[in-house]
Parts: sequence; structure tokens; C-alpha cells
Amino acid sequence: MEWLEVSTENCTVQRTLDVVGEKWTLLIVRDAANGVRRFDDFRRHIGLSEAVLSDRLRKLTAADILSTVPYQEPGSRSRNEYRLTRKGWDLWPVLVALRQWGETYAPDPQGPVLDLRHTECGAPVRVVVECADDHAALTPKDVSARPGPGARRLV
Repeated sequence: MEWLEVSTENCTVQRTLDVVGEKWTLLIVRDAANGVRRFDDFRRHIGLSEAVLSDRLRKLTAADILSTVPYQEPGSRSRNEYRLTRKGWDLWPVLVALRQWGETYAPDPQGPVLDLRHTECGAPVRVVVECADDHAALTPKDVSARPGPGARRLV
């Protein structure tokens, strides 16, 4: 069976994009990974409306990408902070890959806004595709793609 004969109804990329494929959603995850926790901080930093932010936070929480943790400032009502879950942190390499691509093909002339470095040695961080047997830095030429066990024929 060739790729063009395969139905993409159950494609994991498509299902993932159904959850996190909207621009604001990934920006919320980016900010959460960089320590933003509170509604007003997300709204101010990303610059989106309260309604859109509420909707995206609700969806990310329902998808178990963010969890809520109550907090209360003195004299104020109780509110929630939003923190990445393990499932949310598993999106971090995706964000690093998008950042890496952007620095190559859509760089800011002033330089990157965020400088990611390995804490131990100080070297820049990059995303690398490798196989399960630890053969690092694979390119598309090193990989064969074929329909998987969940593939269904396009009708």
C-alpha cells in the first residue's frame, strides 16, 4: 500500500494538531514552559483576548496538557495557576524544533528572543531525530516511511 492509498482519518499528526495546532495554543504552552503560570500574565505577555485565552486554557486543561493549581493573593478571590503536566512537557521538544526552524528560516535580525543552553556545558540546545537504537542525527534520507499497522486503505 502506498501513502496516497492510506486514509489519514486516524493520523497521529492530525489528531495532535486537533489539540495543539492553533497558534495561540502553542504560544500558551511556550509561555508555560518558560514559567508563566497566571491568567493575567499569559494575557499580557501573549496579547490575546480574555475570551480566547479562557477557551484555550480550558481546552489545554481538558486535554491534560495543563493542570490547575489554586492560589490566592491576600484580599483577593481564589484563582488558578496553570502548570504543564508531563503530557504538556512532552511538547517541549516540539517547541524547541519550531524555534530551531525559525532561527534558521525566519530569524530576527537582533538575534533570538530566547537563548537555550545546556546547563552543564553551556552549549546551545538543538533537536535531533534519532532512531530507538541511538543512531543520532538522522536525515530524511536515512529514514524509510511506510504505512504502519493502523493504516487503513483510502476508500
